[in-house]
Amino acid sequence: MHELLDAAAEVFATHGYAKASTNAIAAAAGASPGTLYQFFRGKQEIAEALMARYVERLDAAHGAAFVVDGTALPLADLLDRVLDPIIAFDRANPGFHTLLADPGITPELAQAKRPAQDLIFKRLDGIFADRAPHLPADERRLTAAVAIHMFRGLLPMIMAASERELPTVTREAKQALHAYLAVALKES
Repeated sequence: MHELLDAAAEVFATHGYAKASTNAIAAAAGASPGTLYQFFRGKQEIAEALMARYVERLDAAHGAAFVVDGTALPLADLLDRVLDPIIAFDRANPGFHTLLADPGITPELAQAKRPAQDLIFKRLDGIFADRAPHLPADERRLTAAVAIHMFRGLLPMIMAASERELPTVTREAKQALHAYLAVALKES
């Protein structure tokens, strides 16, 4: 089953969710379609299982990144601590990025990705609560949501960057987020 999920991640990353097929996933895994159907009823169920695996890995990969004293670090250092592991995870798992960003996913799969999105939002909101206790909760949550959406908007550039371009693209993304957060969190 793990081989099928690995293959699905590769196929989704290469072709997108909408264009991926169970036959392509089975072929990439070196399995027959019949073998695939012993474990999964279809592409939707494969994507849901893959998303659950990503959420588990995301939690492990980002656990340390989000367990920071948000009040002690300068904002630029905080962004490094939070964004570097996220960028590394997304680049190491392009299928995850595809499933999060693909507009062709079904409403059920959109629900399956909610735990990953909620996990990042809750952790970021917690850091902002520590860092900017003066902000009302609704303003702080909006700040976290805008920061996440800004990063998602920049993520296609990060994912497409070559290894040589990545440091420059990452630096620019962090500068954009820093400019927004410094104002939103009322930092100097």
